[in-house]
Amino acid sequence: MPRHKTKSLVRDIQPDRLYNSVQVQRLINRVMLDGKKQLAEKLVYSGMQQAADKLKVQNPLEVFEQAFANIAPKVETRSRRVGGANYQIPFEVKGQRQQHLTTMWFVAAARARSGMPTDKRIALELQDAYNNTGAAVKKREDAHKMAEANRAFAHFARG
Repeated sequence: MPRHKTKSLVRDIQPDRLYNSVQVQRLINRVMLDGKKQLAEKLVYSGMQQAADKLKVQNPLEVFEQAFANIAPKVETRSRRVGGANYQIPFEVKGQRQQHLTTMWFVAAARARSGMPTDKRIALELQDAYNNTGAAVKKREDAHKMAEANRAFAHFARG
């Protein structure tokens, strides 16, 4: 029996100031570069407002939540070595991992757009994700296709 209890690896993140949402705060933290949190906040809030205005939705948080729901993966594949061969085994994605992948894919897709300010990139990516198009949604679809293609190896997950 262990002598000491280990600390939880998951940190509690305080909700953001404007929308009181932990998920928005995660996005702000991921967008932030070199510790410039106020700049990241301005960019994210501005991008959310621009997307809501363009989509003619009253609440920018609705656009954000719908966009992130469209990006969130249900399954992913993980590599596992079984009897000298590596297999891509599909696993269900839940909770913290799902939020992490969603945020990472969104920020990567927004940064991949070039030739415009960051708040505009965030706004365009939010619009695309809200409409179930865009690079982040494509990333989710690719993950789902990969899991579907490797469904035959799902029995290796239990064992």
